[in-house]
Amino acid sequence: MNKFESHLGYTNMFKEEQLTLGIYFPIESYKGSIPEMQLEQQMQLAKKAEEARFASLFVRDVPLNVPSFGDVGQIYDPWVFLGYLAAHTKKISLGTGSMITTLRHPLHVAKAAASVDRISGKRLVLGVATGDRPSEFSAFSVDREQRGELFQESLQVMRKVWNEDFPVIHSPSLNLQGGDLLPKPELKDIPILVTGHSSQTPEWIAKHSDGWLYYPRNIIDQASLIQQWRTLTDEFKPFNQSLYIDLSENPDEDPTPIHLGFRSGYKFLIEYLNALKGIGVNHLAFNLKYGTRPVDEVIQELGEEVVPYFPALSNK
Repeated sequence: MNKFESHLGYTNMFKEEQLTLGIYFPIESYKGSIPEMQLEQQMQLAKKAEEARFASLFVRDVPLNVPSFGDVGQIYDPWVFLGYLAAHTKKISLGTGSMITTLRHPLHVAKAAASVDRISGKRLVLGVATGDRPSEFSAFSVDREQRGELFQESLQVMRKVWNEDFPVIHSPSLNLQGGDLLPKPELKDIPILVTGHSSQTPEWIAKHSDGWLYYPRNIIDQASLIQQWRTLTDEFKPFNQSLYIDLSENPDEDPTPIHLGFRSGYKFLIEYLNALKGIGVNHLAFNLKYGTRPVDEVIQELGEEVVPYFPALSNK
């Protein structure tokens, strides 16, 4: 029995030998690092994606604008944004890709995540990561060399305060006794996806996470990684990845590479997604930053031509 079988966020996205699709915010194409679309337009596109049976909407945690990295995500604080998004959608999964736990106190992350999961009706899928921008670690006075240990501590603390009443925790970051975290998630847990390696071994990730959130790579290398992942888990734990796409108006256009993805027509895209499904990818979230068409047209075409082959799984 899967502990998340009644968690809408999880059951929308994950089932063994199935592939579902999501979209990253901001849902737009833009030059430079800062998106321009108004918030209400983003919510209209989010509703359009939900109606088209996309399985998820993902937000990013980018604390500071560091121009050398080239992208600030959806700009707004991810927890505030998720609360707003929860109020404007009904069933679609809400994911983080990914929350930088090393720059945040684990009790704050645990409370915010539990709050979003409650407010949204058990729709939060919590992607977590150590972070990779040296300037952010210095800005928050966090020792970057300790990010692996801080990451482990964060996951352990969150799971304990979600599950137990008035837990006692003594660790480098906190000394909790005589107090309790509220609200608790309804299931006393939230699905956690570890991003990349996050300074951990694959064995640690397999043991302590509910799934792996990885980066796009060529099919052969991704297949090898997924095969290794499956040997490390006794139960089904989903493998997830992102993909940048520029969807051509010509459905028959062959692929040409772009950053972390490709430009093509929808026919090749379907073939490619089926290949990923065949090697064991369970969920893929599109990033549309480098697209050249109006984004509402792209969402419409994906919804009509691509998503029906890979729809959200939950009928609840």
